[in-house]
Amino acid sequence: MKEFILGLEGLNCASCASKIEKLTNEIDGVDNATIDFVTKRLRVNIVEEDRLKGIIEEIKNIVKRLEPDVKVVEEGHDHQYSHDHDHGDIGRKGIIKIIISGILFVIPWLLKLDGIPRLTIYLAAYIIIGMEIIIRAIKNLFAGQPFDENFLMTVATLGAFAIGEYPEGVAVMLFYQVGEFFQGLAVNHSRKSISSLVDIRPDYANLEKNEEITVVNPKDVHIGDYIIVKPGEKVPLDGVVVQGKSSVDTSNITGESVPRTINTGDMVLSGFVNREGLLKVEVKKEFQDSTVSKILDLVENASSKKAPTENFITKFARYYTPVVVFTALAIGLIPPLFLGHDISDWAYRAFVFLVISCPCALVISIPLGFFGGIGGASKAGVLIKGGNYLEGLNEVDTIVFDKTGTITKGTFKVTGVDSYGETTTEEIVELAALGESYSNHPIGKSIVEAYGKEIDKTRVSNYREIAGKGIEAEIDSNKVLIGNKKLFEDNNIRVEEKESIGTIVYVGKNGAHIGTIVVSDELKENVIKDIKNIKSEGIKNTIMLSGDKKETAIKVGELVGIDKVYGDLLPQDKVKIFEKILKETKGKVAFVGDGVNDAPVLARADIGIAMGALGSDAAIEASDIVIMTDEIGKIAIGMKIAKNTKRIVTQNIVFALGVKLIVLVLGAFGVATMWEAVFADVGVSIIAILNSIRALKIQ
Repeated sequence: MKEFILGLEGLNCASCASKIEKLTNEIDGVDNATIDFVTKRLRVNIVEEDRLKGIIEEIKNIVKRLEPDVKVVEEGHDHQYSHDHDHGDIGRKGIIKIIISGILFVIPWLLKLDGIPRLTIYLAAYIIIGMEIIIRAIKNLFAGQPFDENFLMTVATLGAFAIGEYPEGVAVMLFYQVGEFFQGLAVNHSRKSISSLVDIRPDYANLEKNEEITVVNPKDVHIGDYIIVKPGEKVPLDGVVVQGKSSVDTSNITGESVPRTINTGDMVLSGFVNREGLLKVEVKKEFQDSTVSKILDLVENASSKKAPTENFITKFARYYTPVVVFTALAIGLIPPLFLGHDISDWAYRAFVFLVISCPCALVISIPLGFFGGIGGASKAGVLIKGGNYLEGLNEVDTIVFDKTGTITKGTFKVTGVDSYGETTTEEIVELAALGESYSNHPIGKSIVEAYGKEIDKTRVSNYREIAGKGIEAEIDSNKVLIGNKKLFEDNNIRVEEKESIGTIVYVGKNGAHIGTIVVSDELKENVIKDIKNIKSEGIKNTIMLSGDKKETAIKVGELVGIDKVYGDLLPQDKVKIFEKILKETKGKVAFVGDGVNDAPVLARADIGIAMGALGSDAAIEASDIVIMTDEIGKIAIGMKIAKNTKRIVTQNIVFALGVKLIVLVLGAFGVATMWEAVFADVGVSIIAILNSIRALKIQ
């Protein structure tokens, strides 16, 4: 299976884009083809690589047949967004045609012409403004793709001339072209607004070699090279600061509005903006593997995974227009032929029916809305890999959380020390640190870290690690035990038991329990508030899966407000429990994990959400949504954006179909005119497109 991308420069006809996608999918050897009307890109998966050139030529022929002015450009994965300034299908020549046709249109009315002169001037105006559309309609007719706006406008306006309604024939074509112009402006505005959200690609890098700085393309910088990032510049590649201190704006990548202080030794990601000092950075990743490239790739590829609503509208438009055409034919012919009514009157009603039937508002605004939502989410630090996942978030009613690295920070720390008898807490920590000095266990390391002093291992002898229980050793000729309750029971030592959400480490000396150390995996900041916010977005059930002992997991769950908790789980147990949850839940189930150890469950979930795993290829591969920070509060933001986008898309569908239905009915009953129909069609399209821009807003 091979994938390639074709850029379609100048593509501004939504229905033509849909036809190109449909015909490309029908090419022998094409497994799947999706077109993104927003970025003007056609993504094609082919089965046999040796057919690549032939398939590309077939696609070029399809585009040339349907849209001769569109230029097909072969692209790689590294590309820039288009920032062209076209206005629909109308350039400078088109504007001149509108002006000339408009002047000719008013001349018969101003001079009160009649007869042949009147017809001649209207016909000239019509040919100037409408010839291009008529030619396209004829070409599409012979290509077997007749039902589009070109066909509808051609039949309706030629019909108007046939029944003597010359002014309306010209007016419909004229104002249709004017509407296309403003519709194009609105589409371009949307494209630029959406593109600006993810246009975070750095333009250059300051490469330092032999104490000289050269401005180069980021793609020419390699791992181990040193780059200089000046104040106000974007960090071009991921790396470690080896010299300098500064404050960086991370909002492009993480969505965090508060600047972050960077010191020597800290990691910086491409896309960060240096605000103050001069930074020297050692590059750790090639440009194609850098953070900014991953983000752009995820966002740009998201359009290939269309939401169910998008697919529905595409199919709907495919059948809707032919149905309307044949309905218009019935309106124009049945009453005159079978009921004896005036044929010109009913033909006019049929033409009104045709004018309003174009589904442009839906075909254009729906993908714009979803792409806007995806772009807005990425700006907030939430990478959503497709419109299907964005829409799917609205159907999630159960969220399952991993504990370590998701609810908690995943870093162990000594959070409490108790001492008994004459022993001090400092002595308890020192004794435990000496005993744990040979251990590689995270809990042992956290105790050594809490001690914070140099350890003299010569004080330790006869060290023995007892699996699942703890450590036995001689320290300064004293027999010391460090471990859990079972270790002390085996040695017939009674302990002062302690309850805690952390891990309890008992310390014994010469047959007596002298102290207790609590080692906790700290809760993430604001996690309790974040869980509440997630529940407020309509989540009915929250569940936590943990490998920790059940008692500890339950205490953590109760503390943060999780509804149900499973503990003592091995990785394979997590999958089994999750499968059970999937069967018992009616709505969609999302799983939130750290993205590495939880990859099997992330892949199995209806919506897999990887936390703080931007640098993890396993997370990006397995998950459907990537949170670029460790904040689970971002999930609530993503759900708000999903609801906002769904609401806007629904508004566009209801508004567009509602207005069209009203005008269709009024046209059929002879109330609406062709003027009103074309104004309604164009107006609905522009309003729906502008409404889609609202999907860019996070709140």
